[in-house]
Amino acid sequence: MDSLPATSASIPNQPKLLSRVKNCLRDKHYSLRTEGAYVYWIRWFIRFHGLRHPLEMGAAAVKAFLSFLTNERSVVA
Repeated sequence: MDSLPATSASIPNQPKLLSRVKNCLRDKHYSLRTEGAYVYWIRWFIRFHGLRHPLEMGAAAVKAFLSFLTNERSVVA
């Protein structure tokens, strides 16, 4: 058996990642604009890494994404 944690795609009754993020943010009473910004950055992160699920990635993936943003896209750290 593989050691990767179960993703929402492998569990039929569990909501998708972005739905879970939205529900969490709404439970914490974040604004809709903040929710939209978080979802935007999560989508960009996932697409940057070839549509891999965030559970399959670690700190190195986050560091690579942040380095890309600061070096290639001139986003302020």
